[in-house]
Amino acid sequence: MPFVFRLCNKMTEKRKLLTFGWREWVGLPELGIEAIKAKVDTGARTSAIHAFQLKTFSEGGRERVEFRIHPLQKDTVTEVTCTADVLDKRIVTDSGGHKEERLVISTLLMIGGESWPIEATLTARDNMMFRMLLGRTALKGRARVNPALSYLVGKKRRVKKG
Repeated sequence: MPFVFRLCNKMTEKRKLLTFGWREWVGLPELGIEAIKAKVDTGARTSAIHAFQLKTFSEGGRERVEFRIHPLQKDTVTEVTCTADVLDKRIVTDSGGHKEERLVISTLLMIGGESWPIEATLTARDNMMFRMLLGRTALKGRARVNPALSYLVGKKRRVKKG
């Protein structure tokens, strides 16, 4: 009987998963970002956020980073200045095989009325289609992906420029 109970419990858990499209609108409230379009990429382990002008500093014995972000695609005028604790520095290999040392932060992800903390690396994504990449560890146990659809959970929001 315990085996059957576990199976039923797992099926219940699966039904609670959010279903994401291959791209979604998400919020990063701890960074002051109301809406940013993210590409959902199960091939990427860690999420990545577009960041430039990174400045690390020490505050209260913690390493912190201040950085700027252009949260909207094709808009290099709108900027948000963000500050976060540095969790780690990691060597990341991008899809082109290039290795880069990146700072890793933790921040709250909001989507579809749900929120949870994720880890994300900071890197320049100016030449990329999306300002954020949502990797598989951010989705684990929370969501599944339907690659044929878009914007299943995060509704498109009108964001004021400037």
